[in-house]
Amino acid sequence: MAEPLYDSLEIRETVDGATFTAGDTKTSGNAAPKSPKPMAKVRRPDPYLWGIYLMLLVISVVELFSASSTEIVGEDVYGPLTRHCIFLVMGLVIVLWLQRTPYVIICRLSWVFAALSLGLVLLSSFMGVEINGAQRAISLGGGMTIQPAEIVKLSVVCLLAYILGRNQRPGGVSNQGVITAAIVVVVFGACLFRNGLTNMILLMGVSVTMMIIGGIPIRKMVYVLMAYAIGAGAVYLVKSASPAGSSEFEKVKQEQFLASAGTHATASVNIGASGKASEKIDRTETRLKRMKNFFHGVHPDDPITDDNRQVMLAKFAQANGGVIGQGPGNSRESARLPLAFSDYIYSIIVEDTGFVGGVLVLVLFLLMLARAGRIAFKCSRALPAFLILGCAVMIVFQALVHMAIVTGLFPVSGQPLPFISKGGTSVLVMSAALGLMLSVSRFASFTSDGKAIKAELNALPEDMQASNFSAAEK
Repeated sequence: MAEPLYDSLEIRETVDGATFTAGDTKTSGNAAPKSPKPMAKVRRPDPYLWGIYLMLLVISVVELFSASSTEIVGEDVYGPLTRHCIFLVMGLVIVLWLQRTPYVIICRLSWVFAALSLGLVLLSSFMGVEINGAQRAISLGGGMTIQPAEIVKLSVVCLLAYILGRNQRPGGVSNQGVITAAIVVVVFGACLFRNGLTNMILLMGVSVTMMIIGGIPIRKMVYVLMAYAIGAGAVYLVKSASPAGSSEFEKVKQEQFLASAGTHATASVNIGASGKASEKIDRTETRLKRMKNFFHGVHPDDPITDDNRQVMLAKFAQANGGVIGQGPGNSRESARLPLAFSDYIYSIIVEDTGFVGGVLVLVLFLLMLARAGRIAFKCSRALPAFLILGCAVMIVFQALVHMAIVTGLFPVSGQPLPFISKGGTSVLVMSAALGLMLSVSRFASFTSDGKAIKAELNALPEDMQASNFSAAEK
């Protein structure tokens, strides 16, 4: 039995129809309530989530080293691995910090977090740099960049958890909550369109899943999907009507564009006053070509071209892996496959560890989602349930999309494998998401602990106290 989290508080609360008095002192109805105290630890962070996270880190270190042969410069064999491990350690620090931070503090700042991430996306549209002719990034100097699209996904998950949690009702999420959540997703999705169509689709998919979890009726879900379709169509029309070769793509270097296999697009090279080549890339044609190549499929007698190089070499790597693989470090295709250390690292995992290793990685992510669902089901409040499931769905959806792209189930698009692919922003953001999941597992009250429920109610603002009706109906 958890100990009471607070000393005597002059607050009377109602929990799912039953009235509780926090503390020994009663107050009159006219007495002003005291400010809620911060939430304290009620249990240890979930060991299963920690175990899955640590296993993914081990896989990341081994497979990143195996897939980074094209990044080795001179005699610095361990350079790519060292840089990746620095971000893994930074991510571990973030996890340790957030698991000790009550989730309610993060939720209170969700609007601020979302506004800052939206500002970064807009900033990248005007002052960002282009990487491989695809995602926009903000340069921090010294060769370091950040990807605002990764940050936006987590900020929107936190914001949706706050919106849906405060508008949870016995019959599902209220109309106001549904409308507000849909507007947030449409606005952020429109801003993500330039950063990649897949990021926008991922964001919409995560939001729809969170709404379904919240018990939104089918009729309302149809309206939400219609709003998403209208918003996406409007953005597409505006983008198509804009002049080709706008300034957002003019900073791409010729060699970066040509070296980026699978991201071919119509381009024209202009020589400016500086004597440097600049690109004018129409990403709409890139997306259409990717879809055309996807529906055409891959055939054994197809020649390897710039359009299908990534797909073909990824297939070779997976076929070479067989059932048990060639062993870590024995990858043959990592030296030829573009972006083997990031967008296509799952193919190197399969080549090194075979079908068995590929299934193991898939199962680890699915277990993470299952464990998050179990914790959410036990939460007495809706807010922590939405938060932990939203973070888990975001991580697992991105992993599934990465695997689907590598195996040929989805068209080519750049999506890192969470915790495993190279990419500092992705590693840090996914670590933050896992830290929030551990915070919920540590601080959220479960339906079996009445004292913890009372303490959590005292810590939560009034608009965050909606019950988790799925747990209440057990």
